[in-house]
Amino acid sequence: MSTPTERIEHDLLGDLGVPYEVYCGVHTLRALANFPITGIPISTYPNLVNALACVKEAAALTNYDLGLLAEHKMRAIVHACQQIRTGAAHDQFVVDVIQGGAGTSTNMNANEVIANLALEYLGHQRGDYAVLHPNEDVNLGQSTNDVYPTALKIATYMGIVQLVHSMGVLRASFERKAEEFHNDLKIGRTQLQDAIPMTLGQEFSTFAVMLGEDEERLKEASTLICEINLGATAIGTGINASPEYAPLG
Repeated sequence: MSTPTERIEHDLLGDLGVPYEVYCGVHTLRALANFPITGIPISTYPNLVNALACVKEAAALTNYDLGLLAEHKMRAIVHACQQIRTGAAHDQFVVDVIQGGAGTSTNMNANEVIANLALEYLGHQRGDYAVLHPNEDVNLGQSTNDVYPTALKIATYMGIVQLVHSMGVLRASFERKAEEFHNDLKIGRTQLQDAIPMTLGQEFSTFAVMLGEDEERLKEASTLICEINLGATAIGTGINASPEYAPLG
């Protein structure tokens, strides 16, 4: 028996053939057709993809705790999200970085990839949404209006952590050079002219101090993005989410 080359998925516009091997679905393909703007997919930004998986995993756990999501679905969604966070299926996040709808295409791309990974975990075929649905299960209690801003904040936080680490490595290098060059004299300059003598070590020490201060400013800034939007759903109303969802999430 030959392997099928595509599966048929349905949305409000009708049926659409989806290549069988992909984990994204009909909404993602619609977005690719509607928004061919930059040619840069969201997979270019792995922190964003991982952040979306973090959001969906947290939502699944919360919905399970609220009794809104069956345990087998929760476990499958969590497994899929954890796969993504280790780098799996990043190439399936294909929608353009610039799109209409405030990020709905990004949210749906994530929902579909996670749903199909979860379906495989449960032993079902991709696209068998009667078993586990991208909207009804993966996106349960959510909206693009809270998922996307939350994911962007988490991705930014991840980026800050990575940047601060790299700056720390650079600062340590400057500190070593400051010690190495502490006796090496040079001419200091001001207003584009020679001024008075200083050591090369003093110059590198200054670079190190400046980097250290910038590290602290970044750490301070990162605390301001730790407040997330989950539970606000559509335009901050909380519609379609349990009243207990936000505190648990």
